[in-house]
Amino acid sequence: MDHADHPVAVLPGDVRIPLLGFGTWQATGEAGFQAVLAALDAGYRHIDTATMYGNEKEVGRAVRESGLRREDVFITTKLPPERVGRERETIEESLRALDTEYVDLWLVHWPPSEPGDLIPAWREMIAVREAGLARAVGVSNFSTLQIDELIQATEENPAVNQIKWGPHLYDRQRHAEHRDRGVVLEGYSPFKATDLADPVLAGIASAHNVSPAQVVLRWHIDHEIVVIPKSVTPERIRANADVFGFSLTAEEIRDIDALGQG
Repeated sequence: MDHADHPVAVLPGDVRIPLLGFGTWQATGEAGFQAVLAALDAGYRHIDTATMYGNEKEVGRAVRESGLRREDVFITTKLPPERVGRERETIEESLRALDTEYVDLWLVHWPPSEPGDLIPAWREMIAVREAGLARAVGVSNFSTLQIDELIQATEENPAVNQIKWGPHLYDRQRHAEHRDRGVVLEGYSPFKATDLADPVLAGIASAHNVSPAQVVLRWHIDHEIVVIPKSVTPERIRANADVFGFSLTAEEIRDIDALGQG
């Protein structure tokens, strides 16, 4: 796979996030390490982890042992909401576990349970970015209203909002709200939220001679939405990375979008 052809979204500060990433939730221990190594071998250059996943050490080891240069791999990790107030300490722990001097993207994993903690946490995230420990900062599982609170308080837009997304969850308005605010939408659990046996997906897959899962990933990419499928099966990891040999027509994209409007 030629990485020059890999589509990216551009975050503030000219930070380029590959639209296809590898999710590592539930991929822990030796199996987690092997899965990340297999993903890097299959051509992924974007790995998504979190403090909460308990696998930052394995991710760091896989990146190191892949032989790739650090700057060629985009690494995301996340701040657990219960660590709000200890942002600096948490990112330093993450960097030690990942064995790197910086992450490419650091996200608030969930909105803090105390609404009053929202803005202070976001200010701390920005301070971590200013200190060079994260190249970009963003949020996860935030509503548009919560994103607006951050922007109004600090004039700093989250670079990314990572939310559950897939064809059957497609929400045109929510997609537009992110675009209008300059926030990149990143979708997780693309298959969990999708009926891969849906006749619409099956028909489009058959037209391109690919699997319905590959159609779902390509649909995200054609919408310029970041997607992070997860798997620990090398064969599935490779198949999920193989989505750059075809693209969907405007009509196919509309038909898939319509699955979420039901």
